[in-house]
Amino acid sequence: MSARSARSSVSYHAGQSAELCVAADYERRGYAIVRHRWRGAGGEIDLIARNDEGLVFVEVKKSVSFERAAARINRRQMNRIYASAAQFLENEPDGQLSHARFDAALVDATGAVQIIENAFGQD
Repeated sequence: MSARSARSSVSYHAGQSAELCVAADYERRGYAIVRHRWRGAGGEIDLIARNDEGLVFVEVKKSVSFERAAARINRRQMNRIYASAAQFLENEPDGQLSHARFDAALVDATGAVQIIENAFGQD
């Protein structure tokens, strides 16, 4: 295994672990996780959660600090997530009128989780 492939494997597993921690956090708060790593036309959505109020599309970012993790979310990525979310909503009973929000879930080096609700500025 090359050094690059070892780093890639570590990053993949760290990301997967971060997503599981975030999913557990949402579940503790009363959400059901309806999809992990759902792939739509725009790209992948890390987690899709649901509660009585509607759907939450969650982008999980892991880094050494919450600030560094948040800095890794850019406009292009948000647009891809919006496109995939729109595709996901096509199969919901209320379609594009479904109540949905976009959260950022940040995970730092210690494994602590910080949720920023409506992080993309749209509700």
